[in-house]
Amino acid sequence: MHPRTAFRSLLFLLCAIALCVSASAQTATTITIRLLDGKTGKLIVASNFLVRIDHDQTVHANWVAQNDDGSNKLTLPKNATLLTFQATYDSAEQIYISCDASAEKNKVGDHWYDVATILSTGIAAPDECVKPREVAKFKIVVKPGELVFFVRRRTLIEQAREDFSDR
Repeated sequence: MHPRTAFRSLLFLLCAIALCVSASAQTATTITIRLLDGKTGKLIVASNFLVRIDHDQTVHANWVAQNDDGSNKLTLPKNATLLTFQATYDSAEQIYISCDASAEKNKVGDHWYDVATILSTGIAAPDECVKPREVAKFKIVVKPGELVFFVRRRTLIEQAREDFSDR
């Protein structure tokens, strides 16, 4: 092969790789998720996350990766406008109760969060697992691109109800 042809081929290959990397960077949105214990405010490491976007029923557990600090990196398609997720524990067999729904009858119902708001200002979901005067003691600071979420484990009664309702 002529040296000039080899150089052109190499240059073309490098340009193609750069274009692919640039295109993939533009097709994803990254959000940091901090999962906190609703009673203590301490960071929780979940077994898994079940993510859905834009009221679609497809679950995407593979979109979340754990960071070194215990927070989580959620990578969404660029066109995602709403997201909901659930976190699991006990080897992904149990779903945490969301503290923004803990006062509701359907404690595991979907709560949708606006991706644009998360990216621009960040969102801290409400913590209804503690009394209102206790919430202030956590002093949660939310950054743009971050979703802070409070959860709790299911009680034995909630687990029993779920186990018997499946029969």
